[in-house]
Amino acid sequence: AAAAVLAIIAGGIYAFRNRPVDVSIAPLESNVPIQVFGLGTVEARIITGIGFELNATLAELDADHGDLVKRGDVLARADAAEQEARVARVTASVHVAEAALGRSETMVQRQAAVLAQKEEVNRRQQELANKNVVSLEKAEESAKDLKVAEADHALALADVTVARATLETARADLEREEILLRKHVLRAPFDAVVVERHREPGAAVKGGDTVFTLADPQSIWALAHVEEARAGLITEGLPADVRLRSRPGTVYPARVARVGIESDRVSEERRVWVKCQQCPPQFFLGEQTEVIITVDTLPQAVLVPELLVSDFDGARGLAWVAENGKARRQAFSFSHRTMDGRLAITSPVPDGVAVIARAAGSLSEGRAVSVNAGPAP
Repeated sequence: AAAAVLAIIAGGIYAFRNRPVDVSIAPLESNVPIQVFGLGTVEARIITGIGFELNATLAELDADHGDLVKRGDVLARADAAEQEARVARVTASVHVAEAALGRSETMVQRQAAVLAQKEEVNRRQQELANKNVVSLEKAEESAKDLKVAEADHALALADVTVARATLETARADLEREEILLRKHVLRAPFDAVVVERHREPGAAVKGGDTVFTLADPQSIWALAHVEEARAGLITEGLPADVRLRSRPGTVYPARVARVGIESDRVSEERRVWVKCQQCPPQFFLGEQTEVIITVDTLPQAVLVPELLVSDFDGARGLAWVAENGKARRQAFSFSHRTMDGRLAITSPVPDGVAVIARAAGSLSEGRAVSVNAGPAP
């Protein structure tokens, strides 16, 4: 009796362990999107810290956090009293140089008239000397006076050249001082939004200190970090979906704008920048984002969970199939991986063979399977 009971129990266990396993078959799916996922942050392609080029004291600040400014708008002014005095002094030097040039040019005209007179006198004296009307000494004295007049005229011309050079120097000094005076006014270099104001009126700043941080609102994009193993097909122009941490229920369509040339050597991630096509009206730099990039769409594909594929080397592996009511392993080639962890089979599936996508129990070679009519969940 004990032996019979043990035999019955053993038979029950054997029957339980070898009963047909319910399995679901992977169907042929159409228009399968192949997507990759990346976490990132909201960034600005054009963002810069601006300040004065010289040491100064802030006299006035005309912009604050969140203000929209246009190129050329005045953002701040520095105390310019000392520089204004320099400009006034150099302006006076320009006026003096202009007057000196005018005087020199007048002297040139005067010396030119004297030279013309001396030339006429010398001509007449030489004619009279040739006719023996005047003495030779008087003719020589007239020629000497002509040479003196020529020298005075040349000297007057040289004085004009010097006066012009002096005026040019004074004007250059004035231009330099005016440039320095303009540097006491801080203007927006481009259309921007004020991200941060770092100083207040009355503060002393050094040349190069940041007074404002500006960002171009038209250059806002999302920087996503994508695992290198999934980033091989990402190229510029691919469509993407962006979700902001502050608006998880809203999807913003975007396009890949740039793919980083250099990957992170520690995290083994590739940097990908995507640009929204319809961005929210307000942005927050540094906000976390979720980016999904569609790298391809398969017209038709049979997908099998990666967990059911053994000996997978990235291109080939063994998947479970159902044939004649039995389970067995078969080698397949795979191309893409979906975001839900399924692999697309590229090898042809033989007739009479169905790829198993889900099993209600453990599978083994030759074990009976019961194929469900419906597709795998």
